[in-house]
Amino acid sequence: MEFNIQRQGRKWSRTEVEQKYHQLCPEKIELIEGRMFWTDEQRMNMLALLLENVGMDAAVGLGDPALWKQAIDERLKRQ
Repeated sequence: MEFNIQRQGRKWSRTEVEQKYHQLCPEKIELIEGRMFWTDEQRMNMLALLLENVGMDAAVGLGDPALWKQAIDERLKRQ
């Protein structure tokens, strides 16, 4: 699934609600052995869906800026 994560959050169109929310969101949030949802794939899908709605700028405000920079530097090295 393609995600459209931007710096600012955005609302989904009706089509996106059908394609993303209804297809990717689990019916309920479950905590299994200290982790939300059953699989890493489900966790990544939920993270991507939330990032589309709230945007990157909001996300980077939640953690240590030095760690965000390290993560970005590592990703750029892999490209």
